[in-house]
Amino acid sequence: MDFTSRYVAIGDSFTEGVGDDDPARPNGVRGWADRVAEQLGAADPGFGYANLAIRGRKIRQIMAEQVDAAVELKPTLVSIYAGANDILRPRVDVDELLGEYDAGIRKLKAAGATVVMFTGFDARGSKIFGTMRGRTAIYNELVRGIAGDHGALLVDYWRFSEYYDWGMWGTDRMHMSAAGHANMARRVLTVLEHRHTIDIPPMTPVPDLGRAEAIRANARWVREFAGPWVVRRVTGKSSGDGLTPRYSRLTHL
Repeated sequence: MDFTSRYVAIGDSFTEGVGDDDPARPNGVRGWADRVAEQLGAADPGFGYANLAIRGRKIRQIMAEQVDAAVELKPTLVSIYAGANDILRPRVDVDELLGEYDAGIRKLKAAGATVVMFTGFDARGSKIFGTMRGRTAIYNELVRGIAGDHGALLVDYWRFSEYYDWGMWGTDRMHMSAAGHANMARRVLTVLEHRHTIDIPPMTPVPDLGRAEAIRANARWVREFAGPWVVRRVTGKSSGDGLTPRYSRLTHL
């Protein structure tokens, strides 16, 4: 497929690139979308890429802050993943939110862009996030319907069993590692039917821990990651507060 020139990525931490640290890049991360842009632009000096995604954003924020901004850039290709931060809330009306998601996808398609959407990951291997499996399944069925109604391409994250390997995840157990992001870039490029030269970086080995070690590791995870995450939600704060989009204008990586 030939998207000619302009790719805009919108969404939350998944698309911003959190978990794939790179101090030399905006917001200190790289991510799968950067990798996709590098491949799409490798043979096209006129290629432009923007990434408007910001960690912590929910569906309504992404629809309000990023969709119109993406349309203004006259994209030929848009990727969007939104909803994970909504699903994790204590109460959420998935049907109502996906109705707003549908309106955003309609607007992107009306602008003439090819749109790439994602299903949510099946977190059955996580004792905490696995409790949201039912919500995610409902979300996914609605996403499949929206993609079908609007002719959007679908990256079916739910079925990517390689992500059951904890090496695909960062130390916070919430965001993909560099290996996870590189693998996602390959998955996206496969859906786009675009050749790539992406190698998966070595995954950090996940040691087998004894019971006492596992308890200490889980306590450390709660203290360093889960606890602050809960506090932000209780206080109405976000990890994305104060951040700006990594690439708000079209650029060539």
